[in-house]
Amino acid sequence: MAGLIKREDIDEVRQRTDIKEVVDGYVTLKGAGLGTYKGLCPFHDERSPSFTVRPQVGRYHCFGCGEDGDVISFVQKQDHTSFHEAVEKLAARIGYELRYEDGGTGPSREEVGKRQRLLDAHKIADEFFRAQLLTPGAAEGRNFLFNRGFDRAASEQFGVGYAPQGWDALLKHLRGRGFTDAELKLTGMFSEGNRGIYDRFRGRLIWPIRDIAGDTIGFGARKLYEDDQGPKYLNTPETTLYKKSQVLYGIDLAKRHVAKDRQLVVVEGYTDVMACHLAGIPTAVATCGTAFGTEHIKIARRLLSDDGSGGEVIFTFDGDAAGQKAALRAFEEDQRFVAQNYVAVDPTGADPCDLRQTKGDAAVRDLINSRRPLFEFAIKATLKRHNLDTVEGRVAALREAAPVVAQIRDAGIRPAYARELAGWLGMAVEEVSRAVGAAMKREGSGTAAGSGTPPGTPSGASAPVRGTQPGGPGVAAGPPSGAVPSYHRPDPRDPVASMERQALEVALQEPGLLGGGIWERFSAARFVTPAFQAVHDAMRASGPGLIGEPVRWVEQVMHEVPEPLRPLVSELAVVPLPASTADAVQKYCRDILARLFELQITRVKADKMGQLQRLDAAASPEEFQRLNRELMMLEMERRALRSDA
Repeated sequence: MAGLIKREDIDEVRQRTDIKEVVDGYVTLKGAGLGTYKGLCPFHDERSPSFTVRPQVGRYHCFGCGEDGDVISFVQKQDHTSFHEAVEKLAARIGYELRYEDGGTGPSREEVGKRQRLLDAHKIADEFFRAQLLTPGAAEGRNFLFNRGFDRAASEQFGVGYAPQGWDALLKHLRGRGFTDAELKLTGMFSEGNRGIYDRFRGRLIWPIRDIAGDTIGFGARKLYEDDQGPKYLNTPETTLYKKSQVLYGIDLAKRHVAKDRQLVVVEGYTDVMACHLAGIPTAVATCGTAFGTEHIKIARRLLSDDGSGGEVIFTFDGDAAGQKAALRAFEEDQRFVAQNYVAVDPTGADPCDLRQTKGDAAVRDLINSRRPLFEFAIKATLKRHNLDTVEGRVAALREAAPVVAQIRDAGIRPAYARELAGWLGMAVEEVSRAVGAAMKREGSGTAAGSGTPPGTPSGASAPVRGTQPGGPGVAAGPPSGAVPSYHRPDPRDPVASMERQALEVALQEPGLLGGGIWERFSAARFVTPAFQAVHDAMRASGPGLIGEPVRWVEQVMHEVPEPLRPLVSELAVVPLPASTADAVQKYCRDILARLFELQITRVKADKMGQLQRLDAAASPEEFQRLNRELMMLEMERRALRSDA
């Protein structure tokens, strides 16, 4: 079991990883000045690029929406992973073996290598299947898609492919790419017989199943020919990569929309996901041959930021008995969510693919918009099992339905549904309310209901800060007792504030210039703008030890600065410096530091001139001479700064 990753290893991964290379996998970046890159922000919709990446300091910042962070937080937010998972993924990317606290272990370099070989095999197989869909032998597969309303563009969008008939088409292809049979056995793409391994998927339409990061980890295959004796759908079996209880088909395409819209739509099949996305419901996903369970809920909660501030999960089920059974299973998991859960069932029993095919895109959207609370569906499904025309049937229905109402988390809605249940049963509201109250006491749900606390959170505890590892970077110390200071954004028209800002930009982006005696001067400088003074204090607290390592330097300053000012530090660290060559950057930075130091000298001179004017020269001739000498030295220092600049 993995423990906490050692702090120095986290720093090493952050330092060694090129943030531009990582971001390039998600965002098209273009040069925007020396060492700075810009692109359209992946966190909000925009027409003009305001998302800025500065590889030298290892940070990104969007000047449009304010999102900011380092390479670890970028992977967390884009792939919706934990801090721990993001660090492990980046470490695997650069081949760095992590160490863990408390004797914990993580994946070894050998294990990482094996996993990468499996991913490579799946990627090549994915490309092979997609190419095969365009061949003459795949006509039946193309007809299947066309008859369900999916054109070539839709097939390409979802990576649909075709497994040719025969026993070894994929096997030969992967062997030709250098994979051994021992490696191929581990992929789940092959079966084994007396004569060795052979293709698992033959003569079928293929859907690539991808993880949340977009890596293909398995396949789903639909039979096309009558002589195929296999099941209608055949999926990859459990492998090192593919765990069906942890996989949601379409999550790679839906994740951004789910996070943005705070909505997750759960459908039953691959074509249903395609239909929903093409109809304007890009939040749709499907389970892969299993019920929506605990592991799926973990993924959903992470995507929805399921913290009690909104969000909804909508289940679509067929209207038949099997669909109702699936909905009730989903209701059993309802308490694991803070988000509100709904169910959407078409009266005719049609699934989203059928609806789109027969009635068009609007019908799919109408289905989702017609959603009803899941607990209402569960209550009515319970009532259907009883004969409400008899007293005995109504009493039995109340006994079974009361615990369902008792599980409703929202304490404001629960009494309303007790009244609804009374109406559906034709019984007195008081009688039904007593039954619900008794069910709450019996099941111990009275405290939890309506609490809005995520599952697993101790009573009175706060949910952990998103994107942090306990004790790791990004975890700020708690504020001191008393009021937390507030900081106002400095006025850009203020010339002093503008100069101080430029000096902090230089110090964060080119900390190597602070070496030697420059650090002492910079550390002694006095900033009059409160926000900039706090950033300067964080720099002094960080000390000069990391100024030769810009990525670690900025990270340490972020750690020291008050929480409200971290976005400001991120902004200062990535804003393009007004220079187009390396020499011009160095000259600009030296000029800015010289201006800062000159301003400090001017302030000290003003203080000493005031002392001199208040001094009685006749009474204190030695003090008078000392102040004059110091003023002369300060003036010489100021002139030297100008000549150096």
